Amino acid sequence: MTHTPEQKDIAPADAIKPPNLPTWVHRFDQAEGNGPNLLGGKGAHLAEMTQLGLPVPPGFVITTKACLEYFESGGRLPDGLWEQALAATKDLEKSTGRGFGDPDDPLLLSVRSGAVVSMPGMMDTILNLGIDSNIAVGIGHRAGDPRFGLDLHRCFIQMYANVVLGVENSKFEQAMEKQRHRAGVSRNADLGSEDLHEVISLFQSMVESEKAGVVPDDPYAQLESAVRAVFESWDTRRAIDYRNFHRIPHDLGTPVNVMAMVYGNADDKSGSGVIFTRDPATGENKLYGEYLMKAQGEEVVAGVATPRPIADLEAEMPEVHRELSGVAEKLESHYRDIQDIEFTIERGRLYILQTRPGKRSAKAAVRFAVDLTREGLLTKGEAVNSVEPEQVYQLLLPRLDDTSKDEARKGGRLVATGLGASSGGATGQVVFTADAAVKAANDGTAVILVRSETSAEDVHGMLAAAGVLTSRGGATSHAAVVARGLGKACVTGTESLEVNQNQGFFRSGDLTIRESDQISIDGGSGEVFLGPVATIQPQVSDEKEMATLLSWADEIRRLEVRANADTKLDATLARELGAQGIGLCRTEHMFFDPRRLEMMQGMILAAHSSAENPEDPAVREAYHSALEELREFQVPDFEGIFRAMDGLPVVIRLLDPPLHEFLPGYEEILAEVVELRTRGDNSDRLADMERLLATVNDMRETNPMLGLRGGRLGLMHPAIYEMQVRAILEAADNVRAQGLTPMPEIMIPLVADGNEMSRLRRNLEETARQYQSGNDEPVHYKIGAMIETPRAALTAGEIAESAEFFSIGTNDLTQMTFGFSRDDAEGKFLGSYVEDRVLDEDPFKVLDRPGVGLLAKIACEAGKSTRPSLELGICGEHGGDPSSIEFFDTIGLDYVSCSPHRVPVARLAAAQATLRSRGLSNRGNPTV
Repeated sequence: MTHTPEQKDIAPADAIKPPNLPTWVHRFDQAEGNGPNLLGGKGAHLAEMTQLGLPVPPGFVITTKACLEYFESGGRLPDGLWEQALAATKDLEKSTGRGFGDPDDPLLLSVRSGAVVSMPGMMDTILNLGIDSNIAVGIGHRAGDPRFGLDLHRCFIQMYANVVLGVENSKFEQAMEKQRHRAGVSRNADLGSEDLHEVISLFQSMVESEKAGVVPDDPYAQLESAVRAVFESWDTRRAIDYRNFHRIPHDLGTPVNVMAMVYGNADDKSGSGVIFTRDPATGENKLYGEYLMKAQGEEVVAGVATPRPIADLEAEMPEVHRELSGVAEKLESHYRDIQDIEFTIERGRLYILQTRPGKRSAKAAVRFAVDLTREGLLTKGEAVNSVEPEQVYQLLLPRLDDTSKDEARKGGRLVATGLGASSGGATGQVVFTADAAVKAANDGTAVILVRSETSAEDVHGMLAAAGVLTSRGGATSHAAVVARGLGKACVTGTESLEVNQNQGFFRSGDLTIRESDQISIDGGSGEVFLGPVATIQPQVSDEKEMATLLSWADEIRRLEVRANADTKLDATLARELGAQGIGLCRTEHMFFDPRRLEMMQGMILAAHSSAENPEDPAVREAYHSALEELREFQVPDFEGIFRAMDGLPVVIRLLDPPLHEFLPGYEEILAEVVELRTRGDNSDRLADMERLLATVNDMRETNPMLGLRGGRLGLMHPAIYEMQVRAILEAADNVRAQGLTPMPEIMIPLVADGNEMSRLRRNLEETARQYQSGNDEPVHYKIGAMIETPRAALTAGEIAESAEFFSIGTNDLTQMTFGFSRDDAEGKFLGSYVEDRVLDEDPFKVLDRPGVGLLAKIACEAGKSTRPSLELGICGEHGGDPSSIEFFDTIGLDYVSCSPHRVPVARLAAAQATLRSRGLSNRGNPTV
């Protein structure tokens, strides 16, 4: 083989674009000005690297528009596409001096996907396309190594049968493993010619036995079916799961990248590898990666062998290492981002096959952003925009405690040590299949997915698992790259493990660990422990780069970030994580402690008796005493929260749920009454239970969510809200006497009418006036409304006449707008709605902008028109979702409120929303 593929200045063939047809195909050297939306990320980068003069093999891209047209036409190639692809293939023949299907000097092709947004490991690749048995013999003859051509043919049959014909790749891998075992070798590269003849014959028989079709010899038939298969890979289960997890739109499509093959398995001076321009686990500024000599790239990525660290290449091939380092530096400087670079060395010559933004751990993403800003390559705004908000959340996830790990080592529980491929720690039950991981996770069980190596078919299990452990593969294997993108702990290349996935166990030395046994993995150190290992919760202060990045975000963002917190502990944590107050304190959560619940139930029974016998002084006294008991423990609760939030606003929602939710269920009480009656029990217990049964029966509602709760409860049982207001003001007085500054904001839930709001406010203000009548310096407070019904949003102008602030409760507003019961919807049909694209997103996770969002916008505008000083916030779970935060910024909210652990996420997302409003968009974040 005397020719090596080089890009030459070849004019496009006349037939490249018939008149009046779209341009479906773009050559790398003629694609300048076309970006990822048309060419996909991989194609756009290949074209750009060609323009930069880097050693990229020639090739062409079939566009995303062609993919979308393919699906719209029911699986038919668009008119003109095939003719343009044939013309582009002819150009490749001219460029390389080889012939497609020519046995004397064949041009072989790689056919790959390459979506607009990077989806590593999700879709399919076919290498060595254009080969048949005759061509394989000819390649081996010219190379002086018969096994070389045979290995190319073997690889092609395996990939074609898997990608095009749907034969499970694991069957081929098992056959290869048996052949290696018979031959007494550990790598495919060590199999001889006779071994490969046997493998090829076996593979062909396997394809026939699967009745999946045939692997054609005609290179053009191979190419057409490969193009169709790559298009189809956009709609595979794993690709859809990945897009759902990362919230990638389903209507982008994938292009097809066709490139002249270069051969990393040609001889002892050939190899393939993957490098990152910086360490993707830590962000350290050093070349990081792996390579295998005498191997094609898929062997490195698939993890079927453990490759060598890239540092070894400097000693083995210093000139290639120097050139590769220069390419890495040039690409990182050009893209101003960590690059994930795939390369091949053919007979000592370097080729670059791909670059893309590198999937990285949260720690690496944050460190990289801060380092490049300090190096002057990024502005603070660009640094803030370069980190995905969810990565900040990942950085604060638990990790294995060092002391507990030391104890586990001393106790002999260190099972093995592999490569720490994705940081973080995880404990869970062992499972060996992706389906088992999903089933266990759905049952609420944390699991570790253990495999020899992972493939694209395992992605749904990786999504569900707490961590991933493989016996093979390196830090750039499929398992490592996908786990880093998902923020999952991952250990790869644990070669001391013997994994038997079919029989459900793995061995390490004399130890056998079976399915459902518990293990812990450390994705930083690569250690694997038997049994649980304690975890610790990192603090923002522990992560100096993250603290720096968040401080830059705080300088930029317009929206305030508050927290949903119901206890002193939650409030303290929220403030440590940067919360600027509490946007929602749910007072009902203070009543569920067993002792308090008993008191609450007593108050409810007294309230019911008081409503039935309003003139009975004994009943009124019992009701008053029950309320006083509740007030006495609410006061110190509020004091703790005010202390934690000294000088910051605290929005306290008055009691919201219907009262019967605090009582035992009707059926539960009835069962006990029936049992007591059956036994002939005439004790006080029976009488008490019969009274309780009658009360619960009276209070039962057909649809409690729409019944006597929220502001309606406050009007029908005003003494409850009055008690809570007194407790709030007393707690505020107490902490103010200690020199602190409480800032209570009293929120009335589930208001739906202006009259409701005005009456409730009048009642609460009268209570406050009576309480503070003798106070020389009354505590300042606000009274506001929670907007969580469509009517409240539509009549917000009237409600604002009596409200000093609005807090939009998007959880209930979503339920009422859609007519969904969240518990029922999520358990029965909502997942299918998203999967089948009835809905683009789960509306309880990402705000429904056309419906719920529009109502929120109407409420804000109407409220402001009535009361320009109206404070506007949101306290639903959407307050911690980056996409929803962006919307809230556009409609002019003053703050978002979320759970304490989501506060750093919201701080970063709010800054990015501000930057987008200024026209500075995200620079192609690698983890979106």
